[in-house]
Amino acid sequence: MIIAVCSDIHDNIWALERALPGMAEADVLMFCGDFCAPFTLVQLAEGAAGRPLHIVWGNNDGDRRLLTQQAQRFEQIVLHGDTAQIELAGLRVGVNHYPDIALGLADSGQFDLVCYGHDHVAHVEHRTHHSGSCLLLNPGEIMGRLGSRTFCLVDTATSTSRFVAVDCP
Repeated sequence: MIIAVCSDIHDNIWALERALPGMAEADVLMFCGDFCAPFTLVQLAEGAAGRPLHIVWGNNDGDRRLLTQQAQRFEQIVLHGDTAQIELAGLRVGVNHYPDIALGLADSGQFDLVCYGHDHVAHVEHRTHHSGSCLLLNPGEIMGRLGSRTFCLVDTATSTSRFVAVDCP
């Protein structure tokens, strides 16, 4: 199974449009927060083309009522709130927006993969805990505030991840 992980779009619909083709090989999409406006959620959902889309809230997802209403238009969307606990291809996956919470989840021994966003910095790290290890992952940002736009593809069969650069003028 291929999981596309992205975060921090911040209404940059032009960068999202360029990122979506790179997510086409994914079986599942995960979003780690900060759409900002509901129309950005709709664009990601339409780009997911019926594939499951798991969403957690970020600190800039202000109009959660309207975001929720828009999400309800799409059967494949699962809104998890602030934190998600999902099983995908036998992996225990935790998702939230904040790095400090993600670190605690990764070190808890309850997850094989933990994804987060918020600081816009692409990061991957293997964390060892009492019951094995956990891949801690920030896919970077779609927005481009820090100059580079990235998302990440995780292959559950090979336990590998790779960052994908989003080319924008």
